[in-house]
Amino acid sequence: MEVKRDILWRVYLCFIGIVVFSVIILMRAVYIQQIQGTHWINEAKKDQQKFVEIDAERGTIYSEDGSMLSTSIPFFNIYIDFMAEGLREKNGKRFRDNVDSLSSSLADYFKDRSSSEYKQLLQQGYRRKDRYFLFKKNLSFRQYKELRTMPLIRQGRDKSGFIPEVKDKRLNPFGLLANRTIGLSREYIDSEGKMKNTNVGLEKTYDTVLKGEIGKRLMRKVAAGVFVPVDGSEIEPQNGKDIITTLDVNIQDIAETALYKTLATNECEYGTCLVMEVKTGKIKAIANLGRRPDGSYFEDMNYAIRASEPGSTFKLATMLALLEDKYIALNHRVNLEGGTWQVNGRTVYDSENHGYDVSIKEAFQMSSNVGMAKLVMAYYSKKPTQFVDHLKKMRFNEYSGIDLLGETTPIVKTPKSKTWSATSLPWMSFGYEVLVSPLQTLMLYNAIANDGKMMKPYLVNAIKENGLVVKENQPEVLEQAVCSEQTLRLLQECLKAVCNEPHGTGFSLFKGAPYSVAGKTGTSLMANGNRGYADHIYQSSFAGYFPADNPQYSCIVVVKNKPFAPVYYGAKIAGPVFKELADKLYALNADKDRKAPQSIPVKKDSSYYLYAGAAEDMQQVMNTLQWKYRDSVGAHEWTRLYAANYEPVLNGQPVSKKNMPDVRGMGLKDALFLLENMQAKVIVRGRGKVKTQSVTPGASFMKNQPVIIELN
Repeated sequence: MEVKRDILWRVYLCFIGIVVFSVIILMRAVYIQQIQGTHWINEAKKDQQKFVEIDAERGTIYSEDGSMLSTSIPFFNIYIDFMAEGLREKNGKRFRDNVDSLSSSLADYFKDRSSSEYKQLLQQGYRRKDRYFLFKKNLSFRQYKELRTMPLIRQGRDKSGFIPEVKDKRLNPFGLLANRTIGLSREYIDSEGKMKNTNVGLEKTYDTVLKGEIGKRLMRKVAAGVFVPVDGSEIEPQNGKDIITTLDVNIQDIAETALYKTLATNECEYGTCLVMEVKTGKIKAIANLGRRPDGSYFEDMNYAIRASEPGSTFKLATMLALLEDKYIALNHRVNLEGGTWQVNGRTVYDSENHGYDVSIKEAFQMSSNVGMAKLVMAYYSKKPTQFVDHLKKMRFNEYSGIDLLGETTPIVKTPKSKTWSATSLPWMSFGYEVLVSPLQTLMLYNAIANDGKMMKPYLVNAIKENGLVVKENQPEVLEQAVCSEQTLRLLQECLKAVCNEPHGTGFSLFKGAPYSVAGKTGTSLMANGNRGYADHIYQSSFAGYFPADNPQYSCIVVVKNKPFAPVYYGAKIAGPVFKELADKLYALNADKDRKAPQSIPVKKDSSYYLYAGAAEDMQQVMNTLQWKYRDSVGAHEWTRLYAANYEPVLNGQPVSKKNMPDVRGMGLKDALFLLENMQAKVIVRGRGKVKTQSVTPGASFMKNQPVIIELN
């Protein structure tokens, strides 16, 4: 009996243990499923599928006349999913029926393999059941279009298994023309070993505008390390906006050609040439060339916005200060001391002996350092701050404000500066001990040409999205008057005399020219690191405007010469570049008495279109027309239709009652419905689709706020 009881106790104990163990397992299963279920499902999905980024199509950079300066060209990588249902159904009948004709078409078009080799390649992939077989790389759009017409592939992705992957490559159609200003794309490998690009110039300054918004694509794991895209799971990228620059391709080409000719002939280190439209401040050309070790030239740096000692072109600022303070008149006399003058233990030298007693106008014409230094010391030695204040009004101590990154900091000394000395003031009078960029110097010359009004230089006219202007830059006045009317006329007279009177350093350069020029030459000695001035490296420059009586363009040329160059004066090195530019623009009727050149509208690209409206209506229209499109509407009530990689895309447009919606591209009915439901006061002008709206999309919005919409 006791044995039986002992056995039963053991059985009961085992049973209870099994029950408890089962309950624990059950509770654990419930906990994992109900409490941790979401976490583990997400972990499983991470392993089986992932989102990859889809690069947006980068915007195009145009010249003012509509020529493409930088654009993105699509290239295609073609993959094949040999496990696609369309290829495998009916035991692979579709594949067998089409493989011969497809192989023959591929061989005839690409001519890189025979028909039998293509057939062998396709059959091999089919037998291996590859899910993401790389078939072709870097096909052009023309090649891709042709590929889509071939047997089997033309039946569509689901039946053929062919998967296109689009990659964009940046292309500058005009080659090196304004390459540095537009922006070079430099490849490098990051810390993770991935190839990356870095940009400069406009490509960098406007990168956030050009690059658009990245999209996403869901990829499903089909084998170890192999992922294929999931249909219908793409979030379409928002393409980048286009930039319309102020550059003129013809003027840019003339400037670069003339600059290159001078640099190559004289083996100069580097040079820059800037052309500005007088009335607006638009930069029409900006050429930069630097010498490579092999003797060739390349747009390696933007020398136009790098500060250096300007030399004698700075004497215009000195004359402005003296005349504005009414210390001098042009017919006053100054003793040039035979070309050398001692001041506070240092010697000021002229480039040559200009004699002794001359008028101040003649001293400026001959570019006398002694004359400028003596005048400044005579009137400002006891009040140097007064002279410096004039330079500040001319904005030499500030950035130019041009829409380019990388502008170096200008330096204008004051008596409080640590490096200020007893000779700082006389040396500043002829362009030493100050650091300003060629662009800053040009701004002053342009102001004199523009009746004293200093304009802000700019490179971008407008930003466009799908052909619609989203931002437009207008000429901006920085200083309404850099000097009085009387001073302005005297300075204009001095600049004309440099190029049109026998004493002028630019007289021989422009003698006999059919147009008039106002300008100033400059030659400055440059330090060469620790070697100082021992290598006799000179910077040659010429700044001015033309035609002198009706200025259309201002221009500056700055060139750094090689050590011990036999020719280095501004009139001999920089002057010929300026003259060639002026000659050719004159030949293009640049000197005719006319208004400032008007912007030519950019030619419309027929591959771009934009429609917007209610998502349900847009989808119904597309389906009725049997127009294949990518649907990225999601749960949004409103949508926009545009082209992405030459295919129509419907993309959802979020709408918030607190922010102004984007109604551009909508018909009047949809725009009114959306805005009036938000209790906006709508004012309509024109007919057609909405072209512009008075309140910026995304801006804060209040009830009863007036909104003007213009139709096209």
